[in-house]
Amino acid sequence: MSTDDKQIFPPSITGKGSGSFGDEVSVLDHKFGASDPYTLGVEEEYMLLDGETYDLVQHVETVLAAVAGDELGTRVNAELMQSVVEIATPVCRTAADVAQELQTLRSYVTRVAHEQGMRVGSAGTHPFSLFERQRITARDRYRTLIDQMQYVARRELIFGMHVHVAIDDPEKAIQVVNGLLGQLGPLLALSASSPFWRGEPTGLSSTRQTVFSAFPRSGPPPRFRNYADYAAVIGQLEKTGCIADYTHIWWDIRLHPRLGTIEIRICDAVTRVEEAVALTAYCQALVKHFCERYERGEGIPSYHRILTTENKWLAARYGLEAPVMDLATGRRNRVSVAQLVRRTLRELEPHARELGSERELEGVREILSRGNGADRQLRIFNANRDIVEVVGEIADATEVAAVPLSAH
Repeated sequence: MSTDDKQIFPPSITGKGSGSFGDEVSVLDHKFGASDPYTLGVEEEYMLLDGETYDLVQHVETVLAAVAGDELGTRVNAELMQSVVEIATPVCRTAADVAQELQTLRSYVTRVAHEQGMRVGSAGTHPFSLFERQRITARDRYRTLIDQMQYVARRELIFGMHVHVAIDDPEKAIQVVNGLLGQLGPLLALSASSPFWRGEPTGLSSTRQTVFSAFPRSGPPPRFRNYADYAAVIGQLEKTGCIADYTHIWWDIRLHPRLGTIEIRICDAVTRVEEAVALTAYCQALVKHFCERYERGEGIPSYHRILTTENKWLAARYGLEAPVMDLATGRRNRVSVAQLVRRTLRELEPHARELGSERELEGVREILSRGNGADRQLRIFNANRDIVEVVGEIADATEVAAVPLSAH
C-alpha cells in the first residue's frame, strides 16, 4: 500500500512538496501539461522474503543501506511495513521503456536481496504471513499514519501496482477519470493475485481489495463535474485538517496534480513482469482513448458508483470469470469480464499502435488465455495443498528476467 509519493517524475516536473505527512501541496498548483502527454511512471511493491522459509522478514533498512549511494538506489524506497520495498520507475514514454526499467529494477532489488539471504516476491498479499508480526517502518509519516488509523493501518499487509499517465489539461483529466471508472472491474480482474490471507484460501481473486476497503478515502472516486469541483472538495478536506494534502486520498484512480498525472491504483501487485508491462500498456491506451474522445467533444460514458462498485466486487470475487454488468450496452444479461476486456482491446489497438505499444498490449490477451496471478497460485496450491510452495513460485516468477511474449 503506497502511502506517499516517490520519485517517478523529476523535481522539475513535480513542483513543491513531497506528499508526505506534514507537507502542504495545493491541488490548484497543478502540473498538468508540464510533461508530454501519455508519458508513464510505474510503482511496484515487493515482499521481502526469508530465503528458506519464504515468510516475510523485517529487513527493508538492510536493503536501503545496501543500495545507498547507487544510482538505482534512489528508485528503491521503504513503505509502511519493514517487510515491504517499493520501486518507482523514472518517466517512460512507452510500455517498452517501462519493461526495460522494471526488468532493471527487479533484477537490482533481487540481487541486493540475495546478497542478504533474502528473496523478493510480487503479489497482492503474502499467502501466509501475519500482519501482527510485521514491524512499522521508523519514519514519522508512518508513525503518524498508525496513530491516525490504528488497526485499519496495522493490518494493511498488502501490495499494489500503480500506473501514472501524464495528461496535459486538468479539465480533461477529470473527465478521463470519470471514464476510467467503468474499467475498475476489468483492471482488477486482470491483475488479481491475492487469493490467500493468513494461510487460507479466501475464495476471492483479490483479497487485497477487501482488506484495503477499510481504509478511509479509498474505493472508487466520486464523479466530479470539473476541476474546480474537485479542487473545492479536496480543499475542504485540507483546510479543515482532515488530510494534510490530497495524497492522503487513496482512491482506486486519483488525480495527481503535483505530477500532472492520473494515477491508476486499482491493480494488485502482479508477479510476472511482462504482465505488469501489459497492464501499463492497457492503462496508457485507455487514457489516450478517453482523452481523444474529450478532445473531439464526444461524451465520455460515466456510470453510477453503485454499478461500477458492483462490477469491481465481482472482479475481486471471481477474477477473469467474473459475471459483470455490461454497462456500455445496458444488456439485461451479465457477461464475463474477459469478454469486456476483449472488446476493449479491439477499441484500444489503434491507440496502442500510435503509442508504439501494440506488442505490449498483446500481453493482456496472454493474461486472458493463461489466467491471472490468483489462478496460478490456486493451481499450485490445489496440486498438493502446500502454501509455502505457492510463495516459492511467486518468488521464482518475480525474480526471473522477462521473456518476450513471442517466446512463450
